[in-house]
Amino acid sequence: MGSSGDVNWKLADHPKLPKGKTIGLIVLDGWGESDPDQYNCIHKAPTPAMDSLKNGRPDTWRLIKAHGTAVGLPSEDDMGNSEVGHNALGAGRIYAQGAKLVDLALASGKIYEDEGFKYISEAFEKGTVHLIGLLSDGGVHSRLDQVQLLLKGFAERGAKRIRVHILTDGRDVLDGSSVGFVETLEADLAALRSKGVDSQVASGGGRMYVTMDRYENDWTVVKRGWDAQVLGEAPHKFKSALEAVKTLRAEPGANDQYLPPFVIVDDSGKAVGPIVDGDAVVTFNFRADRMVMHAKALEYEDFDKFDRVRVPKIRYAGMLQYDGELKLPSRYLVSPPLIDRTSGEYLAHNGVRTFACSETVKFGHVTFFWNGNRSGYFNEKLEEYVEIPSDSGISFNVQPKMKALEIAEKARDAILSGKFDQVRVNLPNGDMVGHTGDIDATVVACEAADLAVRTILDAIEKVGGIYVVTADHGNAEDMVKRDKAGKPALDKEGKLQILTSHTLKPVPIAIGGPGLSAGVRFRQDIETPGLANVAATVMNLHGFVAPSDYETSLIEVVDK
Repeated sequence: MGSSGDVNWKLADHPKLPKGKTIGLIVLDGWGESDPDQYNCIHKAPTPAMDSLKNGRPDTWRLIKAHGTAVGLPSEDDMGNSEVGHNALGAGRIYAQGAKLVDLALASGKIYEDEGFKYISEAFEKGTVHLIGLLSDGGVHSRLDQVQLLLKGFAERGAKRIRVHILTDGRDVLDGSSVGFVETLEADLAALRSKGVDSQVASGGGRMYVTMDRYENDWTVVKRGWDAQVLGEAPHKFKSALEAVKTLRAEPGANDQYLPPFVIVDDSGKAVGPIVDGDAVVTFNFRADRMVMHAKALEYEDFDKFDRVRVPKIRYAGMLQYDGELKLPSRYLVSPPLIDRTSGEYLAHNGVRTFACSETVKFGHVTFFWNGNRSGYFNEKLEEYVEIPSDSGISFNVQPKMKALEIAEKARDAILSGKFDQVRVNLPNGDMVGHTGDIDATVVACEAADLAVRTILDAIEKVGGIYVVTADHGNAEDMVKRDKAGKPALDKEGKLQILTSHTLKPVPIAIGGPGLSAGVRFRQDIETPGLANVAATVMNLHGFVAPSDYETSLIEVVDK
């Protein structure tokens, strides 16, 4: 896998920093910096390794931005996520991402001019157009206002019959917010019906139980969505989506993330919107990871992950292309950012030997997303990627230590082997356990991640190497919703509102190790340093000058 075009891949030698030092590059997933209190799981957990970095030399630890415009998202209200975070970390430049790409395409009308829309619109005259995705304003996987604009745009451009298959959130937004989102959607669909467009919700379910699995962890999640959306079959049947969500949420222990699948039926008990031959389907999530499996089921003729029973001949397009290497889906409404000349590709061209490792849930982040949304190796002779299988069939708060120890041991062995110049890992604990909303388990998760950091730092110490420790976005550092004064928010019943989403907090970055040259320190003249500044920093520590269009390196070398 390599980029095409006439690129001068040769990096200039750094005038003051040597080559040949082993670099341990650690990304703590979901590890932001926030005020210490009882809802800051990083603060509550014993984290001596990370504490030692923060309390060490003040010019080798600092905070950087990991949300909003710093990672290519539209506004400072947009939470970062692991995909855009790792894109920025690996690319060294800021690209318009996800929601921002879609916003631009909708605002300009370009979305309706490109091949993806032309392809699906051929089904408008005689078929139904189905929209499938996360009904949420969280801005991580999808946004409700974009869905509203698509519905309006489709109707204005000839769609006569529209069905929406909703997935409730409760992860990137507050649990219970699904009711309001459904009310908003139902009002929009009613307005379309008043204009002669046959439009309604056809099915639904919770995002973690229906459709939105990732990394082939549990295909039964995708099957539940297929059965409801395509076959019109589900254990729960209702006359409206609002009735469905309210009724299912009333069950003991129910929450938006795990609502069971349901279908909407007419007065005769028949499903109102199964996907059939001649229909068009749009998956409107802009984030890739939790749409890839569903896209495979919708698009692949040769598919054996579960019995689809019936495979309709459809015109399918994603909001974006979810996997550039697999070219999946083959049709999409908005073209992805063209991320070229990533730091990984430059380093491979300059002989840097790289080892990358994580467990399944974040393996794609230190490889695919790091490398500019590309699968595979740049140079398989210089690179080795290791995936450790994640626990499956359980919520991550049940085993909050996850595979942190195993990842650390693989990294340690790679460092001590002397075979690699860069050993890169993602430790998922803070993010994946933080998403469960279980504070006690997240504390355990943070402790486990810190122990993994210590293992890797010890290995770097033994080989005289350099460490770079950072994060991709916040999560575990603030586990409650807060009011405008910054105090924990309560719901109408006086109960604490647990926060399961990412945050807008900055993340730490620390450098050090016996191989760090004397006089290396973080610069103080970068106005708003962010994740995209890390790539040039790492290139410098490998002994190279970064490409001129990369975001500025965070470090400088002062004469001692």
